[in-house]
Amino acid sequence: MLQYLFCPNAYRRVFSASVLLVTSLAISGCQSTPKNDYAIDYDFSQLKSFSLLDVVNAEDPLTLQRVREDIIQTLTQQGFTQQAQPSDFNVSFALKTEDKPKNSGLSIGLGTGGWGSRGGASIGTSVGVPIGSDTAKVQTIQIDIIDPISNRLIWRGSDQYDFDMGGQDKANKTAETVQQILQQFPPKKAQ
Repeated sequence: MLQYLFCPNAYRRVFSASVLLVTSLAISGCQSTPKNDYAIDYDFSQLKSFSLLDVVNAEDPLTLQRVREDIIQTLTQQGFTQQAQPSDFNVSFALKTEDKPKNSGLSIGLGTGGWGSRGGASIGTSVGVPIGSDTAKVQTIQIDIIDPISNRLIWRGSDQYDFDMGGQDKANKTAETVQQILQQFPPKKAQ
């Protein structure tokens, strides 16, 4: 048993398992899960048509237009029809942009090595120095589904994404986030 503990192959197995664990944790930590809530007493099965309410956001009119178009496209792909009021449900949304400190670059590494007939393992740390801006932006999108007769909120979904610059990359992240939020609408009844 003692020989197994000092065997270079054992260190490699431990190192490989550690790298796999750290990689999977890093990947899962980067993914965001949309959140939603809804009126449990509402019958969503009757919803067929929607109207998009006017939303004003003087801070970011480009993202406002992208979100509007992405909502229409996503709901239409889900089988809903856009129409002027009156419709079965109204859609509104809100945007929020915040600064988020960039990662400090602190990392922990595991390593193994061998020299001759001896092996060893080590743990080390490193600190990265951010170059350029030390903050990133976080865009939160909240989508509200409203009953047009009672003017009552019946469903709300939200999610966020990180971005550094605008353009095509931000447009793609916006579309992906809207789709992820609306994949949860209408809510599925628990069985």
